Amino acid sequence: MPFGCELLPEGGVRFRLWAPAAGTLHLSLEGPEANAELAMQPVGGGWFEVDCAAAQAGTRYRFLLDSGVYVPDPASRANPDDVHGPSLVVDPLAFDWDDGDWSGRPWEEAVIYELHVGTFSPEGTFAGVQRRLDYLRELGVTAIELMPVADFPGRRNWGYDGVLAFAPDSAYGRPEALKRLVQEAHRRGLMVLLDVVYNHFGPDGNYLHLYAPQFFTQRRHTPWGAAINFDGAHGELVRSFYVHNALYWLEEYHFDGLRLDAVDSIQQTSTPDVLEQIARAVRTGPGARRHVHLVLENDNNASYCLGARPGESGLYDAQWNDDAHHALHVLLTGETQGYYADYADDPARHLGRALAEGFAFQGEPSPYRGGRSRGEPSAQLRPTAFVQFLQNHDQIGNRPYGERIARLVEPAPLRAAVALLLLAPSPPLLFMGEEWGACEPFLFFCDFQGDLAARVAEGRREGFARLDRWRDASVRGLTPDPGAETTFDSARLKWDESASPDHRAWIDLYRDLLRIRAREIVPRLAGMSGGAHFAQTPLNLLCVDWTMGDGSALHLVANLEPHARKLVQVPRGRLLHASNTDTAVDGTVPPWTVIWTIEARDV
Repeated sequence: MPFGCELLPEGGVRFRLWAPAAGTLHLSLEGPEANAELAMQPVGGGWFEVDCAAAQAGTRYRFLLDSGVYVPDPASRANPDDVHGPSLVVDPLAFDWDDGDWSGRPWEEAVIYELHVGTFSPEGTFAGVQRRLDYLRELGVTAIELMPVADFPGRRNWGYDGVLAFAPDSAYGRPEALKRLVQEAHRRGLMVLLDVVYNHFGPDGNYLHLYAPQFFTQRRHTPWGAAINFDGAHGELVRSFYVHNALYWLEEYHFDGLRLDAVDSIQQTSTPDVLEQIARAVRTGPGARRHVHLVLENDNNASYCLGARPGESGLYDAQWNDDAHHALHVLLTGETQGYYADYADDPARHLGRALAEGFAFQGEPSPYRGGRSRGEPSAQLRPTAFVQFLQNHDQIGNRPYGERIARLVEPAPLRAAVALLLLAPSPPLLFMGEEWGACEPFLFFCDFQGDLAARVAEGRREGFARLDRWRDASVRGLTPDPGAETTFDSARLKWDESASPDHRAWIDLYRDLLRIRAREIVPRLAGMSGGAHFAQTPLNLLCVDWTMGDGSALHLVANLEPHARKLVQVPRGRLLHASNTDTAVDGTVPPWTVIWTIEARDV
């Protein structure tokens, strides 16, 4: 890896930093074992380098700019004293891995459980997640997805304000604790995916602008500040930084895949672009030896990375499907403000299209976006190219009060939605605690200080001004402060509540449905192509039919309304699940009922 420090075979450490705007640069060793400042030598292309025989694993170091400012290593493997403190030399080969027989799992088997390390367990650490792995395996989960762990300022953060992209945040534990979590997951047959942020840096603790302003471009901006320079002068080096970061997590930490956050905010015109470079490096690197999965979040509904022709695999395995979530949310809650307005005209039709064809918006104008066309054709893609969810960190946390779906919807509609999600061909994603109907809010939280904390709080509140109830500034002022420790504490899962009878019933439902999925759906996913059929009956029942990889037919009939509806045709095939046991034999479908059947292929 060209970035960061490197332990030398003969002893000592080589330190490197790309600092094209620095006139001189010094290495500062800090700690009881070594205190020294060594001049670093320019070696061309804006790079500085020095070999230090006194340094070793465990040595703390920073770089001293000619302006007198001390900065951490942007490729630090660990920063024990937070983002403004010294970096730590870490031996990447010191951990004793024993998962050599693990080759991952096919993407078709994915049942993803998204979690935030700091609020998932009472400990709020990697070790705390590790202690719950048996529970997740027994639930039927096959992959856990960690929200970003790259070092962020303070002790609490969603993770999207990271500034040291290679350093697991010390609030969660040391690097070896994260490696131990991954290893223990593999022992239980669980994949581990990591959410990574390649579209911006957080607002506190990023020092790159002091010595490498070329890392950014003033030609473009993101919602979070200056855009990263992927396509200007030095853009190739910047892209390399992120390519190596992706490989680092997959190779050094044995992660099974990455979810790339908000790639629609990665602004570039380079060829190849950074998304393609990352994917090709992964596919020819660790992905050539084991199952490695790459997932996108892309509000543009771009399908080009997912496969160009029917049945073809793309550079990326899948993309989060906001369309399916939004349409289902409108049906369940009746909410039509904000981005839900795009689905208010006919949410059942939008949901049916999303289930059958991937995106609901495949080039149509988006009223929420001022009439701008959104999306690309996706009907040709396999269902496994779209991750479906009933909730995730964004869809909960970007609400003014962070309500989970269990706070917004009665049990019957929610049971129907869960059955729809878990038995559809697309990989389902659960958000931590969803499986027992957890009611804790999950608000945005951070640990900024001073003026920045005030500006972030005000910015969050102003973001709700488009919603009717919060147009009044005095009402917006009542929403929780993201910087308050109580906001963070309120998001912690209350595990003791999961044992109560009501919550236990939800866990049993999720477990039973995931068993059906593993037995009936997953074995038939390989070899599927796009082109599913959906329709709304004259009585507004939603019907979707898929041809599975083995030639069998999977049928969905869903009544997602509070009124009973009459079936035009009895569902064909063997019953897999009906979310309402009162479904009448005369073909009447009760309110909030989902019926799944499967029809064997002709012999």
